Amino acid sequence: MSAAISATILGPSGPTLGPAERDFFAEVQPWGFILFARNIENPTQLRALTEDLREAVGRNAPILIDQEGGRVQRMRPPYWRQWRPALDQMAQAGPARAARAMYLRARLIADELHAVGIDVNCMPLADVARDTTHPILLNRLYGHTPDAVIGAARAVATGLFDGGVLPVLKHLPGYGLGEVDSHLDLPRVSAAAEALRATDFAAFKPLADLPLGMTAHIVYEALDADAPATLSSAMIALIRCEIGFDGLLMTDDLSMGALPGPIGDRARRARAAGCNLILHCNGDRPEMEQVVAAAGDLDPAEIAMGEAALALRNRRQPLDMEAAEADLSDLLDGEVYG
Repeated sequence: MSAAISATILGPSGPTLGPAERDFFAEVQPWGFILFARNIENPTQLRALTEDLREAVGRNAPILIDQEGGRVQRMRPPYWRQWRPALDQMAQAGPARAARAMYLRARLIADELHAVGIDVNCMPLADVARDTTHPILLNRLYGHTPDAVIGAARAVATGLFDGGVLPVLKHLPGYGLGEVDSHLDLPRVSAAAEALRATDFAAFKPLADLPLGMTAHIVYEALDADAPATLSSAMIALIRCEIGFDGLLMTDDLSMGALPGPIGDRARRARAAGCNLILHCNGDRPEMEQVVAAAGDLDPAEIAMGEAALALRNRRQPLDMEAAEADLSDLLDGEVYG
């Protein structure tokens, strides 16, 4: 890539790409796009939108989505499968079968995404659940111990890779101790650093080889009492050096209520802290303009990291759909979908 690429991932405003929005994306050249329910009507429309987004920027830009299953899935019936929350499926499968069941779930999700031109899915979640984890997050998680989470998260990542879809590891360095909803307010965690390293951070270390990651909007008072991880150079350094994540690191949605200050200042601070990509999701054009201006462009090293990540989209393997569905049904005693 020789042209400048904005250090942003942006969300289009609706199910089709109008001329003004097309011209805007062509001009600012976001690294990628993210889709939400407002962008989705049916498979034909969705495939046309992903093609139009890539045509607007003139390259095979990544297109992201949150298709976890349960509450967080943007593509729903009647055109796509409805999945149970991940924590419910983990319990349903039991320890011996959970990883295989999560692999098949992710592989089938990837097949649906690939068919409509979506090539990045924002999972697995490696946050370790607690009984006190906020309900907005709890049943999206994979388990209450690092070992359970690591096995399931690796299975999810492999299932996505095998379907030609890149995984995004989230929420670095761990959101399981969050007791408030970061969409609305800023979670603060008072746990000792040793406890965090033994549990929350430990779940991410074996997954640090994944090519894309997402930060958590959460304050770890023992390590940086003044800023959430997304805006904290100390926490980004911990993600890089202690956890060992060396892939392309994006923020969680910059417009969430957990972050302080104007949207442009949030983008500027996240980039200064060490985030490679600014994720802005709500499709608001004036906000996007501020984010693009504040985020700047990817530098050559970041562009190379992005190219290395995107090259992994070619790992798609053949799928016997009937056999995969039968295998998953057996693992879940016939109760597969939500």
